[in-house]
Amino acid sequence: MSQPPLTHRLSSLITADQAVSNLRRYFSTGLLHEAVPFTGSRFEHLAGGGDRQAVANVVTADDLIAVQTLSVRVPTQIALDLLDGELGVRLSKLLSSVPFDIDMVEAEAADLAKGSSADTAWRVLCDRPGIGWVTAGKLLARKRPRLLPVYDQVVRCVLGRPKSFWLNLHGALRADNHALHRELMALRQSADLPETVSVLRICDVVLWMHHRTDHQQRNCIGS
Repeated sequence: MSQPPLTHRLSSLITADQAVSNLRRYFSTGLLHEAVPFTGSRFEHLAGGGDRQAVANVVTADDLIAVQTLSVRVPTQIALDLLDGELGVRLSKLLSSVPFDIDMVEAEAADLAKGSSADTAWRVLCDRPGIGWVTAGKLLARKRPRLLPVYDQVVRCVLGRPKSFWLNLHGALRADNHALHRELMALRQSADLPETVSVLRICDVVLWMHHRTDHQQRNCIGS
């Protein structure tokens, strides 16, 4: 059986020589005391995390601050609607059908496919003015960090702009008896990061750190 299209590309990037050093730089682990971690290093863990059982199905003010650590901002009117309005109620109902205690590799494709509760939640957010696909994805990744990945223009570019990224990544993680998932766990350990940093976040940071400078310096379209 042939590998899913993303598998080889992802494997080559997470096994690159600079992957561990980039993770340590991003999270400021094993570096000099003066080293300052990237603000995104707080994304998953801020205020105990967005997926802790007490708040897993509601968007909180902490979640809105957390996405700002990834350089996006939810417009004020949308934020108010998420916190205390109809949008928040609708999203809460959808999140209640999205597993919060499994990794993407353990999920079924149906949990991520078009028409699933996760996909519907993403589309509901994308439909709101000033949100867009990047911010919608980051907010959902805050609520389900083990199941749904952070995904932005830099990562999309370095991966060659794949279609159906959630499903493509899901297939890559499950291929060859979950080999890529195990590689990411090993990478997390090599970078001296705790298990509370999700495998998906390890993947995202490695890809983003690998390509961010090139992406910023030129009008990059991916390859």
